[in-house]
Amino acid sequence: MSTFVYDFAEGNKDQKDLLGGKGANLAEMTNLGLPVPPGFTITTEACRAYLAAEESRDHATPGDGGAHGALPDGLAEEITEHLERLEETMGKKLGQADDPLLVSVRSGAAASMPGMMETVLNVGLNDESVQGLARQSDSERFAWDSYRRLLSMFGRTVLGIDGDLFEEALEQRKEKAGVEADLELGAEDLQGLVRGYQEIIEEHSGRPFPQDPREQLDLAVLAVFGSWNTERAILYRRQERIPADLGTAVNICSMVFGNLGDDSGTGVAFTRDPASGAQGIYGDYLQNAQGEDVVAGIRNTVPLADLEGIDKTSYDELLGIMQRLEEHYLDLCDIEFTIERGKLWMLQTRIGKRTPGAAFRIAGQLVDQGLIDLDEALHRVTGAQLAQLMFPQFDPAADRELLTKGMNASPGAAVGKAVFDSETAVEWAGKGEKVILVRRETTPDDLHGMVAATGVLTSRGGKTSHAAVVARGMGRTCVCGADALDVDVRAGHFSAPDGVVIEEGDEISIDGTTGEVFRGSVPVMDSAVVRWFEGEADSDEDDLVAAVARLMEHADGVRRLGVRANADNPADASRSRRFGAQGIGLCRTEHMFLGERRELVEHLILARSDEERDEALAALLPHQRDDFTGILEAMDGLPVTIRLLDPPLHEFLPGLTELSMKVAVADATGRPSKRDARLLTAVKRMHEENPMLGLRGVRLGIVIPGLFTMQARAILEAAAARKQAGGDPRPEIMIPLVAAVQELELVKTDIIEVAREVEQETGVDLEFKVGTMIELPRAAMTADEIAEAAEFFSFGTNDLTQMTWGFSRDDVEAAFFSQYLEKGIFGVSPFESLDQAGVGALVQQAVERGRATRPDLHLGVCGEHGGDPDSIHFFERAGLDYVSCSPFRVPVARLEAGRAVADRGASGD
Repeated sequence: MSTFVYDFAEGNKDQKDLLGGKGANLAEMTNLGLPVPPGFTITTEACRAYLAAEESRDHATPGDGGAHGALPDGLAEEITEHLERLEETMGKKLGQADDPLLVSVRSGAAASMPGMMETVLNVGLNDESVQGLARQSDSERFAWDSYRRLLSMFGRTVLGIDGDLFEEALEQRKEKAGVEADLELGAEDLQGLVRGYQEIIEEHSGRPFPQDPREQLDLAVLAVFGSWNTERAILYRRQERIPADLGTAVNICSMVFGNLGDDSGTGVAFTRDPASGAQGIYGDYLQNAQGEDVVAGIRNTVPLADLEGIDKTSYDELLGIMQRLEEHYLDLCDIEFTIERGKLWMLQTRIGKRTPGAAFRIAGQLVDQGLIDLDEALHRVTGAQLAQLMFPQFDPAADRELLTKGMNASPGAAVGKAVFDSETAVEWAGKGEKVILVRRETTPDDLHGMVAATGVLTSRGGKTSHAAVVARGMGRTCVCGADALDVDVRAGHFSAPDGVVIEEGDEISIDGTTGEVFRGSVPVMDSAVVRWFEGEADSDEDDLVAAVARLMEHADGVRRLGVRANADNPADASRSRRFGAQGIGLCRTEHMFLGERRELVEHLILARSDEERDEALAALLPHQRDDFTGILEAMDGLPVTIRLLDPPLHEFLPGLTELSMKVAVADATGRPSKRDARLLTAVKRMHEENPMLGLRGVRLGIVIPGLFTMQARAILEAAAARKQAGGDPRPEIMIPLVAAVQELELVKTDIIEVAREVEQETGVDLEFKVGTMIELPRAAMTADEIAEAAEFFSFGTNDLTQMTWGFSRDDVEAAFFSQYLEKGIFGVSPFESLDQAGVGALVQQAVERGRATRPDLHLGVCGEHGGDPDSIHFFERAGLDYVSCSPFRVPVARLEAGRAVADRGASGD
């Protein structure tokens, strides 16, 4: 039988999968001899056992939270054993009437999910033990305050009662007492509030608040288990790509109290600034408060440095612990602490979430301090963070109307329409609107709105509030604690200090780097990082750019994978090269058939004879040649993979409905068009029920004589012209949608013949390759045969995903993808990140079979997955030679290709 419970002293920081991040780090701090309140951890295995039992009994109600079902077999006995040990250590029993032991029950998954799951504090209080707590603390106010906190948390978390009911009761009590802040409520007020909360619980749950301390504990544990499957937790895991089957641990910790008076308090500390990466003392402190007050942002905190003047002894001890933890973990640490009547207690530490800029700066700082090497520094940053640093920023020269300034909680420039609730944020964002979510403070229930919004603005809370922590983790721009704003969520507006009122739907701009809030839309400009990639900025002039440049240089030095770009015109090709692309992995020729040239394609389709068809192709040839000449010039000396025409020809014709109406109207008005009538006939003839599976790709080249040879001639004549001009063109001709080697051989034979003709006509020796896209399962399965004719493979993972899963992306993403994500069939869209188990297996098989036939076979990927970090790591393991992606993602791919090598080295793979 599994061991489900461990005392803090029995674990360590490397057991996150078993003890969760919080439990593992509490164990580590305990073993370091730091002042951690005694307690024990219930493992993630226990949570998984609970969830499995709930699923089999069909009792689970995903999305509602609360306590359901029963503890797994044997868990209650283990809890009893460890609880008795804790009671012996503390010298008092849980809920003891005259001197109660109280505990917190807190979630703690292996991956940090701040604010997404549940916590219940002060478990063990009841109508009797609250009296004992009052006597022991010599503070009736403190005792009743602690009890009302338990009731509200227990009601919301364990019993699933709407939290607004407790908030409304609190506001009514403050109004009745004539006070504005919770701290101003006296003992009698709080005692009355407790009675009101108990009435709410009985009315809305159908049962009184449980007076048995052990029942409270067990129900709280079940609620934390259940919170793993709340809607916000599921959404957060999906957003952060956290596996759904990990489960959460539960930490039972003896309570220490920060709400015992002004010599007590609670706070959050960072060993470096999580927003900028700057070294120093960062964090928030709140006197006479419990931890949830800081995170919820219900009262504005003071900077952590102010603690020195409030309690210098605790402050100095905290600084020593902070330094010790950072040197132990070799990283930025996020620390929660409580001071109880002058005694410092450590409640949690973890590797702190940070902004992208802070991530790059801190990685470089730790290298300079000799704490980590450059490989480890590369491991500490991600391509997603680099992409965020490439987003635009506000133009400092633009006119702007400042409304106020808050705390710069998460950097970036965000412009959008102000919305005041998460439902509206999701609704408007779904219609393509950019929105800024404005709240007094956010709660975990606002996660879906934060995901939908481009930025978050709150009037309360500090840099460690829920809004700030979650926004930083998600890469959302956030300004917190803009307390000069009067936010009226119900009325749907906020007022600035000068009287300006911003209504829902009005545009605002927020700068998460400076904390400034502006009226209207402020123009944006390229970020400093993008300007550096473009060659317009010097890395010596900006410490962030310098940090990025340093790690990019190291990534380029260690990576094995080449990085190319998907580009269809000289401008994109040139920008790709500036961004570090080592060639073009996909040039789509169909994009060259649009606009004014569409009419030439119509001539080709309507051709009634070989002569008419040849004339149409001859008219297209010079346009194609000019296109390829420009691209080859922009990528001189680097490979350019050009895909011959792939989509069905009818995509270049007017739509059936539109054209039918046009012909019908013309006939009805006596002005018929013979050309339109012929087009309509062609459209009807070429209509396909499923064009993705129809006459496209290599099939076009075989069925329409001269089409592919025209394109091949244009490519090779362009290459010859570049050579004559002193250039070094390196074209690679890619034949799409090949399923059988015979298809490839037919087209390749024609291309070789065209090449001989061009060489004879120009007197230039041409160097080029002929290969194919692997985008059909049959092609992957017969890659050994196809490699006999192909000099390179490029995996078209978009179509390979569609063909493998049996669905059309355009048809199904809106139809059922959201349900597949919600039900866990997809952890992430297979078009966003490669399905490694299915599509990836086909890629791996094609690599092995292709190289078995042709050991020097060059292998790349040109689907959108070529810019996805997780997919890039797979392609590194699979042994591909390069990835190709959109120009903007080239730096991301370069960084991730380096990280893939560094990560494999770290794992010993």
